[in-house]
Amino acid sequence: MKTDKHIWPAPAKINLFLHITGRLDNGYHTLETIFQFLDYGDHLTITPNQSGKITISPDIPGVAPSDNLIYRAAMLLKPYISETTGADIVIDKILPMGAGLGGGSSNAATTIVALNQLWQCHLNNQQLAQLGLSLGADVPIFIHGFAAFAQGVGEILTPVAINEPWYLVIWPGVSVSTQEIFNAPELPRDTDPISIKQLDSAILKNDCEKVTKNRHPEVANALEWLIQYAPAKMTGTGSCVFGEFESEQAAADALLKLPETMHGFVAKGSNSSPLSTKLAITSSA
Repeated sequence: MKTDKHIWPAPAKINLFLHITGRLDNGYHTLETIFQFLDYGDHLTITPNQSGKITISPDIPGVAPSDNLIYRAAMLLKPYISETTGADIVIDKILPMGAGLGGGSSNAATTIVALNQLWQCHLNNQQLAQLGLSLGADVPIFIHGFAAFAQGVGEILTPVAINEPWYLVIWPGVSVSTQEIFNAPELPRDTDPISIKQLDSAILKNDCEKVTKNRHPEVANALEWLIQYAPAKMTGTGSCVFGEFESEQAAADALLKLPETMHGFVAKGSNSSPLSTKLAITSSA
């Protein structure tokens, strides 16, 4: 077991569209989307220990340590290690919660991928993704680490090679509950499914956008502002919105004009997750 300190990326994702095609008896929704990664996100500093304990710092206000997704992710690998194997995990959290960027799922996935290597559990990606799915439908995409057309509840993934533009991502300062939006009675749940061959010709939209905008006018305001500079969309259930730009400079110029009530950052889209890049480097070291 490696016992030195390691820094691992937990990147953001965006949904280029989000279709809700139905609802299952267990409450989960069937959907279709394209996930793409950003070269921007949180970082986890992980130091394996021989105390058998898993510590997470700093604490997240209002979240019990045992409910922390990072802690729960680490515990999923406990059956594959000795009782004395543990880890100290420090999170550098910059992605806002309830933003549609997958921050919590990404943190969980990075924990699983990193500890699988550091603890030498020897599980493959499919096994890790199956474990991660128990924590959330978005966790497997972060574990697999490739841009994908997703179906099912988000776990059926087909890799896609798409443009990797620059994005201006805006957080309007509000947190949106995914559960609230998916439980909304007015949420469309009957969008016709499409195949991957139809992506270039289909009308792609975010079925959650209208519901989120009506319940959180800050999101509507952010979209209205951003659309002045680029085609603007909402990611996931919100609250973040993003616009696509041809260059980093063009996105940065728009960011300079951002109203003080909003927060934003410029990032590049990536079809390969920064986590996968880190894993490849550490595996060959």
